[in-house]
Amino acid sequence: MNSFEANKIFGALLGTVFVLFGGSLLAEGIFHAEAPEKPGFAIEVPDAPAGGGAAPAANEVTPVGQLMQTANAEAGAAIFKRCQACHSGEKGGPNKVGPDLWDVVNRPIASHEGFSYSAAMTEFSEGKTVVWDWDHLNHFLHGPKQYIKGTAMGFAGIAKDQERADLLAYLGTLSDNPPAPPAPDAGAPAGGEAAAEGAAPAEGAA
Repeated sequence: MNSFEANKIFGALLGTVFVLFGGSLLAEGIFHAEAPEKPGFAIEVPDAPAGGGAAPAANEVTPVGQLMQTANAEAGAAIFKRCQACHSGEKGGPNKVGPDLWDVVNRPIASHEGFSYSAAMTEFSEGKTVVWDWDHLNHFLHGPKQYIKGTAMGFAGIAKDQERADLLAYLGTLSDNPPAPPAPDAGAPAGGEAAAEGAAPAEGAA
């Protein structure tokens, strides 16, 4: 290879380097963006409550006394039709996937004759000393598996307050001696703390 051809090759390489370098400078000048003085989306983390208290639960259940001020048992009868695949509601009715729900309000938990309850439900009943009062039914129907961990109840729950209130009112009618409705302040937190979850409604009571 003579010196003329070597110079041509060297010149071509050098020209390529200049083109690439010049293009890089030009692109930086055109597309360069300076960092903003203030971020466009600042993520603020709220301070912890004074005294180290926990933040209010996002899934808080409306107190049953407040809930049932507008309850309609007739509307609840329509909602109960969703439950009839797993439950009967008549006096002396059969157990299905879940127990019969006649007289379920104020009935001892895990006590219906002939039905095999889960270990979680049996333990929760504390030897059948805890009953399905309005408050526990309200919490259980809101989210069975959240209220009683390990329950065999496959129902997801009723998040809508009005539907849950109507269903509770209807369940109260399934009795020869319907229970008194809850007081307006029933189920409200006492002393600034959440009410104890002493009992929940019958397994499968949906």
